[in-house]
Formats: sequence, C-alpha cells, structure tokens
Amino acid sequence: MREVKIGFLGMGNVGSGAYRILRDNADVITHREGIKYTVVSALVRDKSKSRGDIPQQLLTTEPDDILCNPDIEIVAEFLGGVEPARTYILRAFENGKTVVTANKVVLANCWPELEASARKHGVGLYYEASVAGGIPIIRTLYSSMQANRITKVMGIINGTTNYILSAMSSQGRSYSEVLAEAQRIGLAEADPTLDVEGLDAAYKLSLLASIAFHAKVPMKHVYHEGITAITKQDIAIGKEMGLTLKLLAIGKKEDGQIQVRVHPTFIPDSHPLAAISGATNAVYLDCDALGELVLSGQGAGSMPTGSAVVSDIVYASQQQKHAYNTFKNDDNIPEISFNTNWESEYFVSVMAPDKPGILAAVAGIFAANNVSIASMVQKRTGEERVPVIFLTHRCRELNMKRAIEGIGGVEGLSVSGTIRVEAMS
Repeated sequence: MREVKIGFLGMGNVGSGAYRILRDNADVITHREGIKYTVVSALVRDKSKSRGDIPQQLLTTEPDDILCNPDIEIVAEFLGGVEPARTYILRAFENGKTVVTANKVVLANCWPELEASARKHGVGLYYEASVAGGIPIIRTLYSSMQANRITKVMGIINGTTNYILSAMSSQGRSYSEVLAEAQRIGLAEADPTLDVEGLDAAYKLSLLASIAFHAKVPMKHVYHEGITAITKQDIAIGKEMGLTLKLLAIGKKEDGQIQVRVHPTFIPDSHPLAAISGATNAVYLDCDALGELVLSGQGAGSMPTGSAVVSDIVYASQQQKHAYNTFKNDDNIPEISFNTNWESEYFVSVMAPDKPGILAAVAGIFAANNVSIASMVQKRTGEERVPVIFLTHRCRELNMKRAIEGIGGVEGLSVSGTIRVEAMS
C-alpha cells in the first residue's frame, strides 16, 4: 500500500483539527482511497505549549525538518498571514513538495507568484480550505461548473459578522453588545478588525471571483466596508420592509465588466441567503445553464476547515499531473475591466428636523442626482430630529454618493446610514 507522508507548517486550531481527522478517520480514508496518510512532523513556535493529544515527538521548531525532508510529499500550511508562509511555501515548491493551504491572506496577496513557482517545479497548490471552511465551493467551481457562465457570486463568507448581525436581528441587541459576546465565546478575535471591517471576506472574494469569472481579480479592486456603523434601528426598520441584513461578498460580471464588493447588504426575506443565521457560511451562484445554486455549511472551526484541508491532501495525492489555472494569473491585465460605479438599490437613513419642507428638500437632492425614491418611512420619536428612511430604485453608486454629500450640506440634515440593497433579480 502506498504511504503519503505529510508535514504541517503550524499546529494551531485548524492544523490540530486536520491532524485529528487524519488520525481518527485513518481506517475510513485508507479503505476508500487505498492510501495511508501519515503526518511525520509539524512546525510550531513553542514545543512546550500544551496541545492536548498531539504527540510531542511530531513537533519541531525547525522549518527545514519539513521543507528539506525528502520523505515528505505534501506540506500543509496553517501559519496564516503573508510571511513567513509565502517564503516557506516557495521553498516547499523548490524542494518538489505539493502544498495544501488554508491561508486566504497569502493567496490573495501572492497567488500569481505562488502558482508560477508551483508550475515551474511541477508540484501542486491546493486551497479548498481558504474560503468558507468546510464548504466545497472551490472544488465545485473548478470541477462541476465547466458548462456554465457564472454571472453572479454572492456569499456570507465570514462567520463572525453573520453571527453578530443574526443576533442583532433576532434579539434586538446593539452591535457592541453582541460583539463582546462573540469575543467571550471565541467567535471573534480580541482585535476583530479583519472580520468586522470586511477585509477577511474581501480576501476570500478575490479568490472566489477569480475562479468564478475565469479572470484574476486582485485585492486592490475589491471594495470593502464593515458592519461597525450598523445600528439595531437600521435592522429593525429593514425587517419592517421585508429585508434581512447580511455582510455580503458580491461579485458580478456584467457587460464584460467585473464588480467585486463586500459591504452590509439588505436582501429580501425570500432570498436563499436570508435564512443563513449564526456563524454559518453560504455561497450563492447564478449560472446561465444551471440557474441558482446555494452551498451552505460551517465556514470556520478546527474540524470543518480541517475537513477541507484533508480533502485537498487526499485529492492532491491522487493527481498524476497537477492542474493550474487556465486564466492568466496576473494582477495587471489591462484587458480586464472593473466596474466601481455599480448599480444598486439603497436604504438611506436621514436625521431631519420634524418640520414642513424637509422631505421636499431631500427629494429634490435625490432627483438632482438621478436617484429615484421607491418608498419612505418616517419614525416619530418625540424628539426635535427624527429618522426618515428612504428606499430607492436602482441607481449608480457615484450618484448616490453625490446625493449623500448634498443632503449632508443642508443645515439640520445628516445621513446616519446608507446600506445597499440587492434585489432578487
């Protein structure tokens, strides 16, 4: 029986999960695949740190014990960030080793360089676990969607923000209160910036959109906006309008242009993504032949993400010849056009004095900037200034920004929130 020996770069949460899956399900995997998988070494910073049932003899603080070990065929990277992950991955390629990684940051920032090196040395680069944890979205895009033109990819691909928004919606709690809870139970980091400002989802969208649209989508073209300014009032009023709020990663290919953006988004309650609650992830695809497809599941955690890593290890070990992207994996391709002035509907919350003429003034500013109002709700609070909510028809992003500036320039008016709305079609 063939044995595949594996080296781990990192033995944290995901690395430990992948190790335990390979160990505990070894008989099942070997029975199905006819291959024995053995982890022979794992790079860690501190060998004395307690890691539960992970054998001490596996651990090393020397990268060369893995990168230069001729017996190791596959390297699994769990370090996160750009460096030293990038350097170690390149060295693994140079030494003829295939790499499996869960690291969306190094891929989003260094993918062209990494793939070029893998191709040069005839080894593989696999990264199913880098997006949406245990959901097999990347393999699905590569292996099951060849007959389709994908026109839209929308995803809830950050579990922390989905947990926060779900709790704010179902329990009427504030952002700060739910964030503190998420930190207490380990769903949010002590510094949650990467998640709550939308950057984590932006890294993942860069990869997803590249594969879905068969064109490299560099991070510099991915707009991202977080959830820190969202209020429970915004969510409550949206619910009254039949809308659910999510932090969505949105990629569209329209008229030869690509748009990629991450931001809080209202979607109709009937949308397939509206029911995705808690820390669950989901990806929605709109395809010309297949139509709509939704994949959902656990998007983070040691075992779901570890499952995706092990899947890649098994898949990589079975390839007689490794495949690479057939699109040009380059961050500077002039023939690819990116649209930053996309169309959307908008939910706009304006604080206004409760007196005659104010609504007409706001409507006039919208009209002057080619923004059409679909509906309006005024909330009476007994205060001198009241929230007035406008829901618009589809309009251009830059037109809306000019309208917001115009409203903010009127004495007594201020825009307290602007949230984009994605309709079903």
